[in-house]
Amino acid sequence: MDIEQFRKAGYQAIDRICDYYYALQQSKFTVLPDVEPGYLRPLLPSHVPETGEDFSQIAEDYQKLIVPGYTHWQHPSFLAYFPAGFSFEGILGDLYASSVSNPGFNWLASPSCTELESIVLDWASQMLGLSPSFLNSSGVGGGCFQNTASEAALVAIIAARSAYKATYPDTKLEDMRVYTTTQTHSLGLKAGVILGLTVRALEVSTEDSFSLRGDTLRSALEEDKGKGLHPFILIATVGTTSSGAVDNIAEIRTVVGDFPELKIHVDAAWAGMALVCPEFREMCYLEDINAIADSFSTNFHKWGLTNFDACPLWVRDRKYLTDALDITPPFLRTAQGDAGTVIDYRNWHLGLGRRYRSLKLWFVLRGYGVEGFQKHIRKAVDLNKFFVELVSSSDMLSVCAPPSLALSVFRINPKPSGSKQVALLEDALNDLNKLFYGRISARKDIILTQTVLNGQFCIRLAIGSAFTQVVHIREVFEVITHEAKLTLQAWEQPQIGA
Repeated sequence: MDIEQFRKAGYQAIDRICDYYYALQQSKFTVLPDVEPGYLRPLLPSHVPETGEDFSQIAEDYQKLIVPGYTHWQHPSFLAYFPAGFSFEGILGDLYASSVSNPGFNWLASPSCTELESIVLDWASQMLGLSPSFLNSSGVGGGCFQNTASEAALVAIIAARSAYKATYPDTKLEDMRVYTTTQTHSLGLKAGVILGLTVRALEVSTEDSFSLRGDTLRSALEEDKGKGLHPFILIATVGTTSSGAVDNIAEIRTVVGDFPELKIHVDAAWAGMALVCPEFREMCYLEDINAIADSFSTNFHKWGLTNFDACPLWVRDRKYLTDALDITPPFLRTAQGDAGTVIDYRNWHLGLGRRYRSLKLWFVLRGYGVEGFQKHIRKAVDLNKFFVELVSSSDMLSVCAPPSLALSVFRINPKPSGSKQVALLEDALNDLNKLFYGRISARKDIILTQTVLNGQFCIRLAIGSAFTQVVHIREVFEVITHEAKLTLQAWEQPQIGA
C-alpha cells in the first residue's frame, strides 16, 4: 500500500467507524454477538496468504467476519464489568500515535513522547486533586503510563520489595507479606504468584460495607510481626470490583504511622476518575490518600473517556521505582540520561519499549476539559441513582450493598407473604439468583456480571458508557423485572405440589 492508497483506505475506515457508532446509538447491534465459540476458524484460511491481497478485500472481510464477533463495550446497554473508555478524540490520538510508531524507551528515542507524557500526567494528577508530590514537575515524584492497573500494582509491589530489602537486606522473601482484602481485585494475588510472595487477604464485613477498617489492619500487622514476619506493602482500594467499596483510608492513615516501613499503594482503577468531581473526594478519602499513599493508580481507559489502554501510576518518590527497575546497558546510555536532565520512562515500568499513550490522553483532556470529565462522571452517577430508585420500588428486587457512584449490586429478594415461604427463600436465595442470572446472561440485548459478597450471590450493574441515557436504564430495568418474574414462576412451580 502506498501513501495514496492509504489515504483512500483511511477515508473508508473513518466512514465505517462512524457508521458503526451511529448503529450503536440506534441499538442496531445487540450488546453480545450472535456467535458461538470457534465461529471464526472455519471462515478464515488455515495459513497466511502466500502473496499480498488487495486491501479492499481485507476491509470487506473485516466487516463481514470480525465485526459480527464483537462484544460491543460502548453499547448503551453494556453494564457489565466496568466501562471501557471511549471518545473520538481518543481514537484520533491513537491514530496519530500509531502513525509514528515510536517505542519511546528513553528521551532520545522520542523527545516529544517523553516530555508530553510528563506534562499530560501532571495535568491529570492536578485534575484528580492529587498532592503536588505526585507531579513530574516536582522532580521528586511523578507519573508514568502502565499497561493496566494489575501491572501498576505489580510494579508498586516490586518497588516496595526493593525498598524494604535495601533497608533490611537479610529479610527472606518467604517472610515478606503483601496485604489486600477479600474484596481486593485479583491483581494482588496474581502479583504474589508472579513474585513468589505471600499475600494475606484481610476479611471485610457486610456491616462495614466491605471496607477495610483500621483495627483489622492493625491486628493483622501486629500478629504477623509477632510471628517474625515482615509486612511491607498494603494495597488499598478505592472502588472494589464486586461492590465499589472504598477502604477506610482515614483509619489506615492512623495505623501506618506506627508501621513506617509499610508502603501504601492505592488501586483506584475504576472509581479514581470520580476524583475529578470535588463532591466525591471526601468519600474517596482524597486527603488521606495525599497524606500516606506511596503510589496511586487509576484507569482513564475505564471511566475516563480514553480508549484502551491508559493507566497512569503516580509515585511520591520516583527513586522508589528507578532503584528497583533501572538497568542500563551501554547501548541504552545517552548523554541526556547520563546528565540526569531527562526522564527515561523505561526505568519506571516492566518493559523496555512502550506505547505512545500520552498523545491520546492529551487529545481527550483538551477536547473535554475538566468540565467535560465532570459532566460525564456526574451523568453516570445520576443514572445509577435512577436505577436504584427503580430497584427500591420493586417488590421482587433489592440492593445487596450500598450503591457506589455508578455501580449497584442487586438480586431477587421478594417480599414473602408467609413463614414457610420465608424459610424457603432464606435457605435457597442463592440458587434462585443463580437461576435469575442464568436467564439474564442468556440474553444478547444486555450484559451484566455476577459476584459473591460474603456468601451472597449477586448481580452487578455498572454504568459508564458515554451513550447510556435514562431511556436505556429504564429498558434494562424492564428486562430485569421481566426475567425476575419468569425466574420466580419457574422457581415456585415445583413447590406447588410439595
